[in-house]
Amino acid sequence: MQAFRYALDVTPSQERRLLRHAGAARAAYNWGLAHVRANLAQREAERTYGLPEDALTPATSWSMYALRKEWNKAKHRVAPWWAECSKEAYASGLTQLAAALANWSRSRHGDRAGRRVEFPRFKAKRRAVPSVRFTTGAIRLEDGRHHVTLPVVGTLRTHESTRKLHRRIAAGTGRILSATVRRETGRWFVSFTCEVDRAVRVPARPAAIIGVDLGVKKLAVFSDDRPDVENTRRLKKSARRLRIASRRASRRQGPDRRAGRAPSARWRRADASRARLHRRTAFQRKDAIHKLTTSLAREYGVIVIEDLNVAGMLRNRRLSAALSDAAFGEIRRQLAYKTAWNGGRLIIADRWYPSSKTCSACGVVKPKLPLHIRTFTCDSCGLVLDRDRNAALNLAALAKHVIAGSGPEMENGRGAAVRPGRAGQVAEKRQSRTGRRRIRRESSPDNGRIADIEK
Repeated sequence: MQAFRYALDVTPSQERRLLRHAGAARAAYNWGLAHVRANLAQREAERTYGLPEDALTPATSWSMYALRKEWNKAKHRVAPWWAECSKEAYASGLTQLAAALANWSRSRHGDRAGRRVEFPRFKAKRRAVPSVRFTTGAIRLEDGRHHVTLPVVGTLRTHESTRKLHRRIAAGTGRILSATVRRETGRWFVSFTCEVDRAVRVPARPAAIIGVDLGVKKLAVFSDDRPDVENTRRLKKSARRLRIASRRASRRQGPDRRAGRAPSARWRRADASRARLHRRTAFQRKDAIHKLTTSLAREYGVIVIEDLNVAGMLRNRRLSAALSDAAFGEIRRQLAYKTAWNGGRLIIADRWYPSSKTCSACGVVKPKLPLHIRTFTCDSCGLVLDRDRNAALNLAALAKHVIAGSGPEMENGRGAAVRPGRAGQVAEKRQSRTGRRRIRRESSPDNGRIADIEK
């Protein structure tokens, strides 16, 4: 499975059609959520009347097919304009709702890793990102390689050539499964989810192992003689221009929902200019990360990085902006699929593995190593080395133990491959807490409500 994403150059009439379809998806989502909430509230009220479980109103299924069936029954009443948009728009909203409800149910029962997922909320027009997904109908690339065709919406011009995907489809090595249109920072993008036949690849150095230590001052420090990658700090470099653009927009007459005031044309132009700066900054950062991860995945057979607690690090308000600008999570995400594409292997070191405090020469672990100390000095063997380089060497040495079998990999709560240690103890505690919650739910008098949620 691979996605191909292209920017669109839409006309005003085409943008209105896209917004109409995105609004239809949002309307179907909100209707389905109201339908589910009303059913749960009705059953809860009937229990307070003393009715037995078999006499309650039948529970509504949360599957996409059941929600779509109910929508087809009610669309003539709740949305008399439904024929103006493709049926895929309504299916897109209901599919998102079914996935949101399933994620909430799994998170509530402890079957989903990661943060706790709250019950879905209604989508507001001013906050929701316009998006719609097409899975059936006329979804194709035109032969001119600069146009795409979507159901009901019609033919849209792309900002760049689609030859890469067009060649795969013409050769029979790619098949489009769905197309998602989304507006981001004032631009429309179309993403094609495709099933492709990828050729078997081998890295340029299959036996080579490299440890990558990520940081803020230097984005990546490596365990071999590869030059360090400096952090581009795109957000910091664009901060002055962003401040000017934000100040200019604040001096214009913007929208006011309480007073019912529409934004002025000058504010719209200023806001569009500010959005272009944000988009340019994000694209420059992503371009640098793509070049880094692609070069690593194509050259090395084994890459080792750390399982960083980025969410916890962002709580430091002095470093949060710099950490967000470095985008550690995006680097890990890209390395995960690019190593699989190129025939390599990605090893994730345990979050509590002391890569910076361990001497890469003798293996002695320092009790403490403050962040402001950038040079590692070993009191046992006398090694003096840059802190980040020492951490990268330890990560590369860890990969040799994992490959040899003395350090088996495991999965932490977020599905990352780690070494056994404190992560395993945390996982056991999390499972025991989940088991206790299940026992309390089963013994609670509100087990009828839980039964509705499980359905």
